[in-house]
Amino acid sequence: MQILRHLYQVGGDLNGITWDGVDAGYNDGNTYVLERPEGLILFDCGCGDTLAQIEENMGYWGLDLDRVSHCFLTHPHGDHAGGGHLLKKHGVQFIAVRETAEAVAAGDSRCCGYLYHKTFTPFQVEVTVADDQHLEIHGIEFHVLHLPGHSRGCTAYLFQHENRRILVSGDVIGTLLAGDFGWSGSIDFDKTSYLKSLGRLAQVDTDLMLPGHGLIYFHQPRRRVEQAFNTALMEWR
Repeated sequence: MQILRHLYQVGGDLNGITWDGVDAGYNDGNTYVLERPEGLILFDCGCGDTLAQIEENMGYWGLDLDRVSHCFLTHPHGDHAGGGHLLKKHGVQFIAVRETAEAVAAGDSRCCGYLYHKTFTPFQVEVTVADDQHLEIHGIEFHVLHLPGHSRGCTAYLFQHENRRILVSGDVIGTLLAGDFGWSGSIDFDKTSYLKSLGRLAQVDTDLMLPGHGLIYFHQPRRRVEQAFNTALMEWR
């Protein structure tokens, strides 16, 4: 699915772009790809079992999986990072905060294989980033926002494309029509950290928000973040 010129959603089973055995499910998080002349940049990579579908979806738009140079991880859960070990065979370099990098390298309960009844295959992250860091890849500057709560490694990435401020938010914000927060069953879920993260994100203006599951926010995404923050203030204090 084309979001903007050279920006696509190529994975995600909640809205039927990929399928992992469950209709409208949460087994396969959203995967996005940004096309640049120098190469392709992925955001998350799905559960692994849908990589062939992701590759087929990319092919429809003339995007070759072998042109993917980097993949940003929003967090280590299997529905978002489970395909990482497969992409390593294509020479993809992974980018993540330390907490996510350590989790996917260990492949332990922080990757939540128990939720999907799958075994997480560990892999290494080449580029470890930190909160508030800026890094440039293929002429695009990415701003790292480490927003723990849903997991310790939850991270959003902010960048400019087509004259719009775009936020890849992962599971920091819950799926539209299905709650304000990301799933609370992860081994390192933390309400106190989550509340602080939502308060911080509620001050960030964006034009588009690309979530970890479900529908993209094309209209005033900050309102959705403020809604989640307000709910957290009422329920978690």
